This record gives sequence, structure tokens and C-alpha cells, in this order.
Amino acid sequence: MPVSVEPTSVDPSQNGSAPANAGAGAPADVTEAEALRPHAEDAFAGELAALAAQDDRPRPARWKLSPWAVAMYLLGGTLPDGTVITPKYVGPRRIVEVAVTTLATDRALLLLGVPGTAKTWVSEHLAAAVSGDSTLLVQGTAGTPEEAIRYGWNYAQLLAHGPSRDALVPSPVMRAMADGMTARVEELTRIPADVQDTLITILSEKTLPIPELGQEVQAVRGFNLIATANDRDRGVNDLSSALRRRFNTVVLPLPETPEAEVDIVSRRVDQIGRSLDLPAAPDGLDEIRRVVTVFRELRDGVTTDGRTKLKSPSGTLSTAEAISVVTNGLALAAHFGDGVLRPGDVAAGILGAVVRDPAADRVIWQEYLETVVRERDGWKDFYRACREVSV
Repeated sequence: MPVSVEPTSVDPSQNGSAPANAGAGAPADVTEAEALRPHAEDAFAGELAALAAQDDRPRPARWKLSPWAVAMYLLGGTLPDGTVITPKYVGPRRIVEVAVTTLATDRALLLLGVPGTAKTWVSEHLAAAVSGDSTLLVQGTAGTPEEAIRYGWNYAQLLAHGPSRDALVPSPVMRAMADGMTARVEELTRIPADVQDTLITILSEKTLPIPELGQEVQAVRGFNLIATANDRDRGVNDLSSALRRRFNTVVLPLPETPEAEVDIVSRRVDQIGRSLDLPAAPDGLDEIRRVVTVFRELRDGVTTDGRTKLKSPSGTLSTAEAISVVTNGLALAAHFGDGVLRPGDVAAGILGAVVRDPAADRVIWQEYLETVVRERDGWKDFYRACREVSV
């Protein structure tokens, strides 16, 4: 008969496994200043501490902040003591409120949207604000095995002593269940369907059976799961109806207005630039607006003024790709230019983002350059730069 296992934290060092966020051969401790990209709970530790200190609202079991404070952490605001909380997500407030409320219930959260709509970013920051730890992560791929969601075995221990708790290697989901934390599954629809369905019992019964030991791990209060999936993967490994019912789905849209998208790109480029010690680019806002305008027009299939219909290329041309193009342009301006972000610094990045299919996309790009960019007032230098790299 299965025996309930006490919900205690499992120390990976006892069974030969490494922490989920530790790389092979990596130093035991990496300070925030040394990390190329600190985890959300480290990068924004000051804001999280300030929120916790002034958060007097009810908190669900094992939550570090109340749902109200979690929403403020994501959306930004100013605390009564003057502490400024920077926005992590720029978009409809209701979307964040629904996502946070879902995590306070017994239903898991599925963040759905096209690539580049900040699903992973929102997932990480939600886990950091709720549990103080965003590293309990399963990265979904076509080769993700069942053990990544359930548990594996330390085969040296298994062969020497047989099945035992010491030989068991807990997955991030199993650890989250035992400790009442938030687990994350990235790109759920990339995971094979039979592996996806291992989540059904976990999400419905809040239990993870260990038949080899005749035991089970029961989730303690505070446990929940955030999964992400993108619309472009629909049909690759569709979720079963049984699994989909276990999730509350929140769709993250693309930014509604050009101004909102420019704001998002500017904020993220500034954050990434500071982490890479890149100098701030003066007057870079004009080029950011151009990149955002180009991406929005090509993905919408129409110019901003609505007068000219356009063909859309095969790529997604998401906000995330705009951030990448501008960041790379900023590095070019800093290391090979005069430090000022100019059209020539972003032109090659735009070409690489737009022309994914060399045959079809190149024709679409050339047509856009000649019919739209060439005729636009104040865009002559941008047209020349794009024309040069296109040739």
C-alpha cells in the first residue's frame, strides 16, 4: 500500500544530483555582480524586500508576498515610503491580476501567446515574487523525458543499494511539491504528449506516486505550476483535453500600441546594456522607434497610416526580436562606432530578423524598402543603411 511521504525538502547533494540552475564545472557560488543574467529574485531583491516590508495584506500559505504585492511587483508603482517598483510587464493590468489569482487557487497557470510576448519573463517574475525562487524549472523540448517532470535515479546508488529515497533524484516539480513552491515548465507544447500527461495526476490529485518504493509525495500548500506555450507550436504536441482542463489559460498579447512597444524595448535594452557594461546610447530612441515601426508594419501587413497593404514575412518579428536587434546595435555603436546608435548599427539585425526564408522573405523585404521606407520623410539614412546590407 502506498505510504504518504512527509513533505520535506529534498537535498540534491544527498543523491548525487546537482541543483537545477548549476552548470557543470561552475563555481559553487556566483555573486549577482558576476552572473551574466541574475535570477529575478536576485536582480530585484531590493524591490522584493521593500514590498515584503510594507505588505500588510493577507498572503496565501508559503507566499512571500500577497497577491496585491505580486501584481505591483510585475506592473510597477510607488510604495508609501517612496520606493519605486519598476514595471516588469507592460500590458493590461487585468491579465496580471488573473494570472496571480490563478496561482492562489488549486489550478495551474498556462501562459499562452506568440513567440516574444514575454511568457518566460512573466513566468520567472511570478515565481520569484510568489516563492522567492524562480529556478525550479523544467525546460520543454522534443527530447524532454518523463524523469524531468517526475523523478530519476542515481544509478550508482540504485545498483549498490537498490531503490531507496537516497537513490531517488527529485525533479524540480517534485521539489516544488514537497516544499510548497512554484514550479515552472517552459514550452509545454514542445514536450511529447505522453510526457505532458504525467502532469495530470500532479495537477488533479496533487500527488506524485513513487511505485518503486510504494510511496508518494503529496503537494503541500503553496505548491503550484506555471507553464508556457506559444501559438506557433499549436499542432506540434497539442495538450490533451484532460491536461488542458487542469490549467487556467492566460493569453499574453503583443503590445497594443507603438508607444507601449517602444517603452518595453527601451526598458529592456537599458537593463541588458547595463548588465553588459555597455555605455548608454544618446539619442537612441529614434532608432528604437524605427525598429519597432518596421516590425509592427511587417507583422500587421499594413503601414502605420493604414494606406498601404504589405506582405508579412515568415518570421514572428516579436518585441523580443526588436530588443535583440537594438541591443546588438548598441554593442556595435559602443565598440565600433562613436557610441551613438545609428541606422547602420541596426540595419543588419533587422535584415536577419526579417529574412528567415531567403527566397520569399527577401522579396518581401526589398518591396517594403522600396515602396515604404524609401518614400518616408526623415528615413533616407535608414533606407541607405538597410539597402547597403541588403545588397
